[in-house]
Amino acid sequence: MSNYHIKHLEEYYQVYRKSIREPENFWEEVAEEHFLWYKKWENVLSWDFSKPKVKWFEGAKLNITVNCIDRHLTTNGNKTAILFEPNDPNEAAEHITYRELHRRVCQFANVLKDKGVEKGDRVCIYLPMIPELAIATLACARIGAVHSVVFAGFSSTALATRINDSSCKMVITSDGSFRGSKTIDLKGIVDEALNDCDCVESVLVVKRINSSINMVDGRDEWLEPLLEEAYEDCVPEIMDAEDPLFILYTSGSTGMPKGMVHTTAGYMIYTAYTFKNVFQYKQGDIYWCTADIGWITGHSYIVYGPLANGATTVMFEGVPSYPDFGRFWDIVEKHKINQFYTAPTAIRALAKEGLELVEKYDLSSLKVLGSVGEPINEEAWHWYNDNIGKKQSPIVDTWWQTETGGIMITPIPFATPTKPTYATLPFPGIQPALMDEEGNELTENQVSGRLCIKFPWPSMARTIWGNHQRYKDTYFTAFENKYFTGDGALRDEVGYYRITGRVDDVIIVSGHNLGTAPIEDAINEHPAVAESAIVGFPHDIKGNALYGYVILKDVGEGRVHDNLRKEINQIITEHVGPIAKLDKIQFTKGLPKTRSGKIMRRILRKIACKDTKNLGDTSTLLNPEVVQEIIDNSL
Repeated sequence: MSNYHIKHLEEYYQVYRKSIREPENFWEEVAEEHFLWYKKWENVLSWDFSKPKVKWFEGAKLNITVNCIDRHLTTNGNKTAILFEPNDPNEAAEHITYRELHRRVCQFANVLKDKGVEKGDRVCIYLPMIPELAIATLACARIGAVHSVVFAGFSSTALATRINDSSCKMVITSDGSFRGSKTIDLKGIVDEALNDCDCVESVLVVKRINSSINMVDGRDEWLEPLLEEAYEDCVPEIMDAEDPLFILYTSGSTGMPKGMVHTTAGYMIYTAYTFKNVFQYKQGDIYWCTADIGWITGHSYIVYGPLANGATTVMFEGVPSYPDFGRFWDIVEKHKINQFYTAPTAIRALAKEGLELVEKYDLSSLKVLGSVGEPINEEAWHWYNDNIGKKQSPIVDTWWQTETGGIMITPIPFATPTKPTYATLPFPGIQPALMDEEGNELTENQVSGRLCIKFPWPSMARTIWGNHQRYKDTYFTAFENKYFTGDGALRDEVGYYRITGRVDDVIIVSGHNLGTAPIEDAINEHPAVAESAIVGFPHDIKGNALYGYVILKDVGEGRVHDNLRKEINQIITEHVGPIAKLDKIQFTKGLPKTRSGKIMRRILRKIACKDTKNLGDTSTLLNPEVVQEIIDNSL
C-alpha cells in the first residue's frame, strides 16, 4: 500500500481525499499492513463527540512494545535503536541496538513485576534524558502498567500534584542529573514530593551522577543490582486497543494540570504513520528530536513513533549552550544526523549567537528540519532555512498538542511547498474547521477563526484522568460536535493554515480581533529585539489595549528606550497596522517560561492588569525569579 509513505504533492492529495471520504477503510489499511496484532478488531471506529466518547480498533489485542522492539529483532536486531549522546561531550556516546533494547526493557519490566507493579497500575517516571527514561516507559508498556512521565525539572510541588492525581504506586528516579555545567538533586526533589504522597510504595533509583543521597529503608532501592538479577525475557502483557498506555500532564488554565490519557492501538498507529511521513524517514537514517521525553513530543517522536518504524532515534542529555552554543551542530556532524526536530525557542537562542558557531560544522547530512512547540516566527524560520538547512532541507513546521498525541497540520517534506510561519496542510485523516464566534464554520479561504477538528483521529486523548467532565467542558462544549483546540488560525488563499496562537492570546482592541503572534513576529523583526510577548489590559476607550514585554539584544541595551518604543510601534504599524500599536512597552531581561519554552502569558496578563496578588503556582517555571523583576518594573 503506497499511502504509508507519501512522496509527492499529488500523492498527498490522493491519500488525503481517501482519508476523509473513507476514514475507517483508510486507517484499517494502515493498521493491517504495518503492525502486529494478537487479535484483529471487531470495529474500526465508534464515536460520539457529545459525550465525548471515541474508540478505535475495538476488540483488538496487541502490545505496543512488540511493535516497537520485538518485530525488528530478526531483520534489524543489530541496528542502533537508541543513540545516547551524554551531557559531557567528552563522554562517549552509547549505541543501544534493538536486541540490547529488548533485553534491557525485559529486565526492567521483570523488576517492576517483582516490585508488585501490575497491569493498570500507574508508575511515575522522573528521570533525566538518559536511556533508562525511554527503557522505563517501554518496560511499563511491556507489562501493561500506565506510565506518567514528569519532566525532571519540575518542582517537588508539581511532582507531588501529578503523583497524587493518578495515585502512582511507584516512582522511578535517579540520584541526580547533569544540566550543562550544573548537577541537579533529583532524588532530593522526589523525597520532598513524597512527604505529601501516601500512594507511593516503592522508589527505584538510577545511579547517574554518583552523588551521596538519602535512601529510605523499605521504600528506596538502587535499580542496577535489581536489573543484574532480573531475567532477560518478559512475556508481553496482551493489551486491549483502548487500554491506557500513558498519562501525560499538561497545564490547565485553572492552575491544576490535566492528566491526558492516551490509549494503545490508535496512538501507536498514528505516531508511527506521522513519523514516517513528516520526517520522510528511510532505513539507515539517523533521526534526532531535541525534546525531552517529559513532553508529548518526546513520547511520540523520540520513543514510540521512531521505534515503531525501526528507526535510530537520538537521545540528548544536555543543553544547546553547553559547552558552547555550537553543541547541536557538533552532534549533527558527529552522528551525521538526517532529520533534526527542535523548538523555535531553541532556534532563536542559537540565532542570537552568531554564525561562526554554525559554520565550523559540517551539516550536509541534514535532509529534513522540523519545528515544534509554538508557531515559528518568520525571522527564525529564515535563519533556520538559510543557515542550518542551506535552503536544501525543507522545514516541517508542525502543529499539534499533548491532547492530539501526534502531528496534525504539517508540510510533507519534498511534497508540500513550504511557506514561512505556516503549518500548511492537514495531515491525512485530520479534518480541521475554522469557526466564528457564533459557532458557524467558515468554509471559504482567506479567513481567520477558532481551530477545531470535526472528526476523530486515532491518537487523540480519550479523557482527563479521573475527570471526564473536565475533558468534555474543556474541549467539546465551545463548538457542537467538534474538538476545540483552543488555538486560533487563519487559512490563506490556497488552504494553508497558520496558527495565530491560543485564542486567549487573541485580544479584541476597538472591536478588532488581534492575534498576538503576528504582532510579536513584527516586533521581533526589529534588529535590537531578541524576543517579545504581547498581552491585553483593560482600556477605558478601546476596551482592551496592548501591553508589550520586550527583551533586547545586547546591541540595544545602550539605546534610548523611548526611541526604541517609537521604532517598535512603527514596525507594528507597517507589518500589522496602526490598530495593533502597543500602548505600553516594558523592556525586561526575561519572560516567565515553562520548561518546554512556552511563555506564561497568564502571568504577564495579570501583571499588565495590576493584579499581582494571585499569580498562581510559579514554581514550575524555568525562571520563576523573573516574575518579581517584571512586577517591580511594570508600567
